[in-house]
Amino acid sequence: MSDVAIRVEGLGKLYRLGKRERYRTLRDTIVDTLAAPFRRLRSGRSKNGPETMWALKDVSFEVKPGEVVGIIGRNGAGKSTLLKILSRITEPTEGEAEIHGRISSLLEVGTGFHPELTGRDNIYLNGAILGMHRAEIARKFDEIVAFAEIEKFLDTPVKHYSSGMYVRLAFAVAAHLEPDILVVDEVLAVGDAEFQKKCLGKMSDVALAGRTVLFVSHNMAAIETLCPRSIHLASGALVGDASTRQVITEYLQNRASARNAPVRLALGGLALEGACHAPATIRCGGPAELRFAFRAERAGWIRECAVLLYTARGQRVAAVDLRRSVTVPLRYGTGPFTIIVRIAEIPFVENDYSIGLYLVTDAFSGNILDLDEFTVRTSTSSDFTPYPADVRGVVVLKAAASVASGQPAEAVR
Repeated sequence: MSDVAIRVEGLGKLYRLGKRERYRTLRDTIVDTLAAPFRRLRSGRSKNGPETMWALKDVSFEVKPGEVVGIIGRNGAGKSTLLKILSRITEPTEGEAEIHGRISSLLEVGTGFHPELTGRDNIYLNGAILGMHRAEIARKFDEIVAFAEIEKFLDTPVKHYSSGMYVRLAFAVAAHLEPDILVVDEVLAVGDAEFQKKCLGKMSDVALAGRTVLFVSHNMAAIETLCPRSIHLASGALVGDASTRQVITEYLQNRASARNAPVRLALGGLALEGACHAPATIRCGGPAELRFAFRAERAGWIRECAVLLYTARGQRVAAVDLRRSVTVPLRYGTGPFTIIVRIAEIPFVENDYSIGLYLVTDAFSGNILDLDEFTVRTSTSSDFTPYPADVRGVVVLKAAASVASGQPAEAVR
C-alpha cells in the first residue's frame, strides 16, 4: 500500500472565459498529442490573454492514507476546481495529481447520477463506476437506502427528486460504498440540520475506518470537528497548510482584506455580479438593506430565493425567505436586474457576519456563500457595559426583568 493517498504537484487550471469545457474523445487526445510541440510555441500568448483566468496556480500538497483534511477559502478560491481535478471530472492545465486508491466524490448536486434512471439504478451505477461488483453493492444497498430515507421514491427517476432527496441519496452512495478516498464539497449545506449531523457522523466513521477524507465547507465549526489538518486556498493559490485551528485563525484574520473583492459568479445562464449592504456598519437592532445585482444571458425563472446570514465561522444564524415578500416563481428578462432585501432589525451581538444566498432557477440550485460581510456594533449607552460579545451567543433578545420580594420559594421555582 502506498504511503501517500493524494499527491498534488504544481497543479494549475486555466479557463478561457465564456467557453465551456467540452468532453474529450480519443480523436481529441491523438490530435492534442500531435499538436503539443506547436502549442507550446504559442502558449505564452494564449495563457496571458485578457479572456483567460487561472482557477488554480502552482498548488502542491500531499495527503496520507487515513488523513482527514479540510479545504477552506472564499468563493472563487479554487476549491471546487481542485476537487474536480482530483475526481477526474476535469483535467489540469499544468502539473499533476496522483490518486492512490478508489475515490468517491460528492460535489455539485447532480454530479454522478443519471437523471432518467431511478434511485435504485443509480446506486448500482455509481457502485459500478467505483469498480465494485454487484454483490458488493447489494450488501450495502439496504444501509444506503435507510441512510438516505428515500424508500418511497427508490423506483422513481431521480430527475423528479427534490434537491434535498438528491443530496441524501448521493451522500449515502458516496459514503457507504467503501471508497479509499471520500471527497465531499459544500453540497451538504443543502440538507437540513439533522441530515448534516448524520453526514458528519458518517464521515467520522469513514475516517475512523482508516479511509482518507477531503472536506470542503464554509462551516468552520464542522471543519474543526472533523479535520485535524486544513488547507487554505485564496485566488487559486495555496496560502496555508497546517493544523485546522491555525489555518482557520489565519483565514479569519485575512478575510477583512478581501471584503471589497468583486463578485462575479456564473449560475447557469444567470451571472451574479455584485452584493452589497447599507449601512457600512450595522447597529445592533438597527435596519439593513441588502442588494444583489444579476445579469441574465437569457430570460428565465427564479423558483426559490433566500438570504442567508452566517457568523464569521460559518454558523448559519438566520435565513430570510423571500417568498414571503415576492411572488415566486419570479420571471426575469435578459439583461441586468437587482434583488433588494430590507431587514427591519438586525438583532445580532456585535461581531463580523457574512451574507449568502440560496437560489433555485431553471438551471441552478444551491447555496452561494461569502458574498459580502458586515459588522454589527453595539447600540448600548455609555453608562452600561455589556458582557463581552464572545460569551453572549449570537442574538440579542428583547427582555425585561423584575424582582419580587416576599414570594415563597415554591412559587418561583
